[in-house]
Amino acid sequence: MKYLFAIFALLLLSFTGTGQPDIKSNSVVPSPKQLSYQSMEMVGFIHFSMNTFTNKEWGYGDESPALFDPKKLDCEQWVKAAKDAGIKELILTAKHHDGFCLWPSIYTEHSVKNSPYKNGKGDIVKEFTDACAKFGLKAGLYLSPWDRNHAGYGTPAYITYYKNQLHELLTNYGKITEVWFDGANGGDGYYGGAKETRKIDKKSYYPWKEIQEIVYRLQPEASIFSDAGPDIRWIGNERGFAGETCWSMLDRTKVAVGDADSDYLNTGDYFGSSWVIGECDVSIRPGWFYHATEDENVKTPSQLVDLYYKSVGRNAVFLLNIPPNRDGLFADKDVANMKKYREILDKSFKENLTLNAMVTASCVQSGSAKFSPGNIADSDLNSYWAAATGKRQASLEIAIDSTKKFDRILLQEPVRFGQRIASFDIQLLRPGGWQTIASGTSIGFKRLLRITPIAGSKVRINIWDANNTPALSNFGLYKAGGGDANN
Repeated sequence: MKYLFAIFALLLLSFTGTGQPDIKSNSVVPSPKQLSYQSMEMVGFIHFSMNTFTNKEWGYGDESPALFDPKKLDCEQWVKAAKDAGIKELILTAKHHDGFCLWPSIYTEHSVKNSPYKNGKGDIVKEFTDACAKFGLKAGLYLSPWDRNHAGYGTPAYITYYKNQLHELLTNYGKITEVWFDGANGGDGYYGGAKETRKIDKKSYYPWKEIQEIVYRLQPEASIFSDAGPDIRWIGNERGFAGETCWSMLDRTKVAVGDADSDYLNTGDYFGSSWVIGECDVSIRPGWFYHATEDENVKTPSQLVDLYYKSVGRNAVFLLNIPPNRDGLFADKDVANMKKYREILDKSFKENLTLNAMVTASCVQSGSAKFSPGNIADSDLNSYWAAATGKRQASLEIAIDSTKKFDRILLQEPVRFGQRIASFDIQLLRPGGWQTIASGTSIGFKRLLRITPIAGSKVRINIWDANNTPALSNFGLYKAGGGDANN
């Protein structure tokens, strides 16, 4: 009898909610780790190293560690400012292309241990990860694959060095949730005094599979970023925006670290065989490192809001770089603009005008109330509406208060079952009839549309094309707050 009970219990685990099965998943879906990652929406980058003191973007590798001396460095200031901006994770440049290490690596003398900072006893990676843990932010690390200081770069000896340093970072600093690899590899450099140009084969020099296995073995919960993923991909530009069409699917055989088509990365692949989240990286300043000459060119709160719509609002993650100054602090203007940016977004999305509204649909998956059209109006990501089996088109109508204007539209798919919708439009019922007010292609985890303020009595969502049974988890209408321009 106990065996029958065990079988029954297992069967129950395959159902949710009312005891009915979920819709059939696509063949390509995100992992639980990827779902958790995308739900953060916004992460931060911190470019702080030798370049901060030499006023460069890419150091040559011959810089003396004696130049590195942040007098007032305060990682807790970084973390608190980031948290106030809504950032859920920070990524630190543990080593940039010049090879200078922010931790006292036993494998090189080109590190903070030979700098004036704390008389060579400092460890900025530790200060950073401790601050993140104290204030509840996740911590990520960037270890540049290129090293313009190391004498062995371009040979197998450097790969051993790189793996050793990765091991240091992933075993001595607690939980690391993201490891960031970029494609800047090979070129001129100091290389231990050789002062020459070294070219490498980007597709074969780095044993990326082995490197990824090191990350997953030492930090199983970490996500890996690169042009080719495997968990998160570059979005194809450093201006912070995803394509108007943005699929989370990608054919990873078509891309390699440092060798990928930017347009392909920007839009993803409707037929892609892997789920690889797009991450939109951009700096709050023109450069990635702090330069005093750029103090008047910090992105404004409204510019940051615009980037949020073009990244998170297009099914991607917003990665904002905030570079500390030579004192080791975020500049006041950067902090103020980030805080105001968050205030604008919070005000814009404070009231959902469709919350608990009456919703009807042209068709519904049979067998359970869990597929009810009303689920799109409950602000719960776990509940959803699904169209009837075999359908690729459907429509839903939502009754709204005709006295209230809105200018922001939100749609979310239950992407744990895959990304499905490929074409849709939004119509509004006004005294003269139905009027199309917005349209789009992909939706994914989150799609945000901006329109001029308008009011009506009903909204209609028309889904015109999908690769499987269409489904939506959330729909919302909002009125933007001050500073949130109609771009």
